[in-house]
Amino acid sequence: MPRSVNSVAKRARRKKVLKQAKGYFGRRKNVWTVAKNAVDKAMQYSYRDRRVKKRTFRSLWIMRINAGARQHGMSYSKFMGGLKANNIDLNRKVLADLAMNHPEAFEAVINKVK
Repeated sequence: MPRSVNSVAKRARRKKVLKQAKGYFGRRKNVWTVAKNAVDKAMQYSYRDRRVKKRTFRSLWIMRINAGARQHGMSYSKFMGGLKANNIDLNRKVLADLAMNHPEAFEAVINKVK
């Protein structure tokens, strides 16, 4: 009995990977083995960096809050401690937005904390 090979599924699988490799440079976009490795690595990076993005944004917010607080003579840690002590529930994203785009509102929060 002849051996049966599912070429349809094989071709579909390869087409899917090559479609994902669209826009890559050189052989990474059209040679199956190279494209497969490149796409696999890209998927690993995208999975990892969806988590890293959250960390980098949090650190950006902290830098912005710290800069805004220091303009009013207060450190970041003292400011955040004061927020907790006064039961002001604003997250870092909102505080960073206030510090950047609404300095008068941020100053009002600082005055509440002092």
